[in-house]
Amino acid sequence: MTTDTTDPVLTLATPADILAAVPYLVGFHPTDSLIVVGIAGDGRVQLAVRWSLPFPAGTLAPLGPLLAREGVTRIVVVGYGPGGQVTPAVDEARAVAAKSRVRVEEALRAHEGRYWSYICDRSGCCPPQGTSYDTFAGRVAAEATVRGMVALPDRRALERTLAPLTGPVRMAMRRATVEAVAEVRTRLADVGRSGAGADRFAGEFVGRGLVRVRAALAAHAEGGRIDDVEAARLGLDLAVIRVRDEAWTLMDDSHAGLWKDLMRRLEPRFTPPAATLFAMAAWRGGDSTQATIALERVLAIDPAYSMANLLMHALQSLLSPSTLRGRLPTPAELDTAMGAPHAGWLPPLLALLDEEPHADPAACSHASSWAGPSRRGGSTDNDTPARPAIAPEPAPTRPHAGSAFS
Repeated sequence: MTTDTTDPVLTLATPADILAAVPYLVGFHPTDSLIVVGIAGDGRVQLAVRWSLPFPAGTLAPLGPLLAREGVTRIVVVGYGPGGQVTPAVDEARAVAAKSRVRVEEALRAHEGRYWSYICDRSGCCPPQGTSYDTFAGRVAAEATVRGMVALPDRRALERTLAPLTGPVRMAMRRATVEAVAEVRTRLADVGRSGAGADRFAGEFVGRGLVRVRAALAAHAEGGRIDDVEAARLGLDLAVIRVRDEAWTLMDDSHAGLWKDLMRRLEPRFTPPAATLFAMAAWRGGDSTQATIALERVLAIDPAYSMANLLMHALQSLLSPSTLRGRLPTPAELDTAMGAPHAGWLPPLLALLDEEPHADPAACSHASSWAGPSRRGGSTDNDTPARPAIAPEPAPTRPHAGSAFS
C-alpha cells in the first residue's frame, strides 16, 4: 500500500506485524489489556484504544459511537492475557463492531510470547497451541524505531516520566514552597491587622495570579522555564479557581510542557490544578494515556477534585476534545460570569496553607489499581461525579496518524 511518507507509516500484513506495532500505537508494551485499533476507509489508523482487563460486561458501550464519529470502517482487536480473561472482552468488541457495521479485520489473543486468532481456524497457519512472536525484533519494530516511534517497556515506565521529581529539585521546591506559603500568610496577617478586608486581599491575590499565569505561558512559549520561586507562587495561585480557569480558557496543546513541569515540581498538595491542566493539554494534543495518568495522580491526592473528575468522565465516555474547541469562555467572559474577586474564592487556598506537607501517594506507590482513559472538559467545581471504576484509554494516535494496514 502506498501512503503519505511525511507521517510515520507502518505496513502491517500479518498478525505478528500487528502485535509488533501495537506497543508503538499505545506508547508501551501492554499486558492484561484489550486494544482496539480503528482503521479509516483509506487504510490509515484512526485511533487505538486500550482497556485494562478484566472488565465487567457493557464496558465497551461507548466504543460504537466512537467508531461512527471517527469514520472507522475496520478494526483490529488484540487481547493480552489468559483466555478466560481475554475472550469475553474480545467477544464484546466483536459484538459492538457487528452492531456498528464495522468489519473486524483480525482478532487476536497474545500471552507469554504466543498468539491465537479468533478469526482464523485453519490449523496450518493458526495452530491450537498458538504461534510464537517477538515484538522487539523484526521489520515493524525496526521501522517504528527509525521513524521515531517509541514503545516503553510497560505502563509503569510511562508513569515514571510524569512522577514527582526527587532529590535536589524536590528539596529546592520544598524550600521555595515554604517561603511562598509564609509570604501569603504574612499578607493575610497584615490584612487582619489593618482591617483592609478579605475582599481586597482576594482581588490583589487573583490579579497577581492572573499576571503570573500569563507570564509563565509566555516564558514557556519562548523556550524558558520559570524558577522555583515563581513555580511555588503559581502553585498557590492556581488553588483559587478564577486563576486556574484563566489557564483553562487560554489552553493550547503546546501548554502541556509547562503544566507537566509544574505537576512534577510542585509539592503534592498543590499539584491537582497543574496536573489537571496538563491532562487537558495532553488530551487535546492526542496523548490521552498521559492525560489519564495525570488524572489518576490528582484523584489519588484529592478524590473530590471535581475538575479532574469531570475530565476523567469525558475520557471514560470516549468524548472527543473537539467538542470543547470554541466552547470555552474567554477570560473576559469569566470575569462577567464570576464577578469581582471576593473572599468566598479563598477557602481552597486557605485550606492548603493550613495543611502540613505530606508524602505524595503517587510518588511512593501506584496509588490506584485501575487503568483509566485517554481522548479529550469544561470548568466547574460544583458537581463531583463518582470516579469511574473502569475507563478506556485511547492511545496517543496523533503522532501515528500515518500508520497503515495493507
